Amino acid sequence: MKHFSQLSDPVFVKSAQETYLDRLFKSMIKDERDLPFVYLTLQITFTLWPLAIILYWPGVNNWIWWAAAIAYQFLNNLTFKGPFGLMLHCTSHRVFFEKKYHLLNNYLPWFIGPLFGQTPETYYTHHIGMHHPENNMPEDESSTMAFQRDSIRSFANYLGSFVVVGVYNLARYHLRKKRSKLFVRLVRGELLFIAACIGLSFINFPATLVVFILPYAISRVIMMVGNWAQHAFISATEPDNPYKNSITCINTKYNHKCWNDGYHISHHVKPNMHWTEHPVFFRETLAEYISNDAIVFDGIHFLHVWAYLMGKRYDLLAKHFVNIGDRFQTDAEVISFLKQRTRRIISTPASPVVAAA
Repeated sequence: MKHFSQLSDPVFVKSAQETYLDRLFKSMIKDERDLPFVYLTLQITFTLWPLAIILYWPGVNNWIWWAAAIAYQFLNNLTFKGPFGLMLHCTSHRVFFEKKYHLLNNYLPWFIGPLFGQTPETYYTHHIGMHHPENNMPEDESSTMAFQRDSIRSFANYLGSFVVVGVYNLARYHLRKKRSKLFVRLVRGELLFIAACIGLSFINFPATLVVFILPYAISRVIMMVGNWAQHAFISATEPDNPYKNSITCINTKYNHKCWNDGYHISHHVKPNMHWTEHPVFFRETLAEYISNDAIVFDGIHFLHVWAYLMGKRYDLLAKHFVNIGDRFQTDAEVISFLKQRTRRIISTPASPVVAAA
């Protein structure tokens, strides 16, 4: 167990010196705190797109092609995937560019997203259109409630269901909720991405595999791993309480790289909160976390949480568990508490929530 003392996660600090480009870009975006997003977008644009063009270029030397393919996969999956994915997350919740530059808001989902396997509009229609309104409850098509959340087999079923029928179920959800605009955006983006991959495969299948298909497969797996960990510990008595169906990860390098994504409880409490405000909100509302028996980990992030759960390493989870409010005396008590929160939860008309071992 750990005791909460301080936070090392990033908050907004106004720069004392600004360049001409800083001033130019800040005049175009809605919130000056999102300036790092502009520079990240430029980095991605001028690295991944040139590499993608090389991979499609006719007659390119074999060793140059392989060097570009390796560089593309490395930069895509190990350097930029996390920061881009969470930048897309933040700009889905809060509009990136000012109204007079509104067309630029399409750049991330339509021109950069596909390089990471993010089919245009799908992320928005899933995350904003369904996940937050349903809050991991049964009508959330990505809900973790019905699964034993420390089981590899359960995760395999969860992932398999998402890969095979995830988009279909999401489309049905929007039709059921009469959200026709979100339905159209979802279907349009998915079909255009699939059509583009098929067409480009006839032109150059190896390049299409590297540039679009592999990132697509990896992204879908990583997103489900993240959602599983974020909603792995759920109170059977209050599964709709964000403090009791989500977790928070503090003091981790991941929060510096991925825009404080570890603060998933406060993100569900206030979905439109700016990413720089979460550490401050956490400190100021710590009493709410304590009174709601919230789960907080220090020094690890969602991939660690997922891996420890798949290995049933509750001892490692307990090691990084933050004992806010001094609720627990021993690691054994923490482990017992965490195991209760990972049990499968069945929702029935007669009994709204029933926990099953």
